[in-house]
Amino acid sequence: MSAPDNPSDKSPDQPNDKPEQKSPKVRHSRSTARLEAVQALYQMDLAQTDLADVIEEFKSHRLEDTEAMGAAELEAANPQHFAKVLKGVVRRQREIDPLVDQQLAEGWHLVRIDSIVRAILRAGTYELLDIADVPARVVITEYVEVAKAFFEGDEPRLVNGVLDQIARKLRPGQLADR
Repeated sequence: MSAPDNPSDKSPDQPNDKPEQKSPKVRHSRSTARLEAVQALYQMDLAQTDLADVIEEFKSHRLEDTEAMGAAELEAANPQHFAKVLKGVVRRQREIDPLVDQQLAEGWHLVRIDSIVRAILRAGTYELLDIADVPARVVITEYVEVAKAFFEGDEPRLVNGVLDQIARKLRPGQLADR
C-alpha cells in the first residue's frame, strides 16, 4: 500500500490535479445599490446620521468589501447609483413625501409607516422622479424585491401599489392601462 501523493513531491512539469481557484468576478449592481440605499436611508432616519457620514461608511465598510462576500454573492453595489439615490432622496424629500402621502389610504401619512417601508417608498419615488433611463416597471419591480427582502406580509404589495400610482402620475404612458 502506497502513501497518497503529496503535491509537493510532483515535478514542475506534472499537471496539478486541483483546478486553479479564481477569485469571483464582482459585478457592480444597481439592484444591490438599491437595497444598500434603503438600508442607509433607514439608518439616517433612525439615528439622524449625516448624509456624508452614511455614504462614507457604506463605501468603506459595505459597498467595496468584496473580500467579505461569499463565493455565491458576486454582486457588489454600484457605488455611483447608491450615492445618487441617497443624495437625491435627501435633496428632494420635500417633494417626495407629499407624492407618497397622496397615494396612501385616507388618514395615513408617510410618517406613520414602518421606517423601512418609508425608505423604500422614498428611494423608489426618487428614481421615478429623477432617473429617466430606468423604466418605471423596472423601478417598481426592483423596490418590490427590496421590500420582499425585509417583509413577508402586505408590505411588498403596498410598495407595488404606491409606486405604481406614482409612476402613472410622473411617467404617463410607461405602464400598461389597467
